[in-house]
Amino acid sequence: MNQTTQKITVMAAGIALFVALSLCLQVPVFENYYLCLGYVVMAVYCYSFGTVSGTVAGTLGVVLYCLLINGLRGMPGWALGNVFIGLIIGAAFRMTKKMEKPLLKTGLNIAAIVTAVAMGILVVKSLTECLLYAQPMAVRIAKNVYAFVADVAVLIVSLPICTLLDKTVRKMFPKLVK
Repeated sequence: MNQTTQKITVMAAGIALFVALSLCLQVPVFENYYLCLGYVVMAVYCYSFGTVSGTVAGTLGVVLYCLLINGLRGMPGWALGNVFIGLIIGAAFRMTKKMEKPLLKTGLNIAAIVTAVAMGILVVKSLTECLLYAQPMAVRIAKNVYAFVADVAVLIVSLPICTLLDKTVRKMFPKLVK
């Protein structure tokens, strides 16, 4: 299998894993809101395969998840928000991956996660929904605060999973890892 085919296959697997984790492991945290465990996949892909692969897995994973569950409702804002989340955390992971000081590395990654999810969910998703549904921005932000808190929690918990799985990913896909 050539490298391009392998990369497309691995990204397709990431999209499928995002959907599977989001559908199969629904952990309720707030009224009518579940943890999106697909973000674990997005984080691992950003960490091991790079920003583009993680962003594609997270964005297209949301699109497919929404089409399977509830059609287009909520999808445009969430998908656009995931573009920002993937780009920001992917860049942060690339920058901090080789750092020697684990406490500084973790702190910078947590700061990047909080910033990325704030921009992706509270700004981009809220603004998209504000424009689509003609609701005030403050209302959309208030409705998306639950998603912000839950998504930040899942991504922070994903940090040790990223480092643990990175060694295995490097062995399995030496030509694809970043």
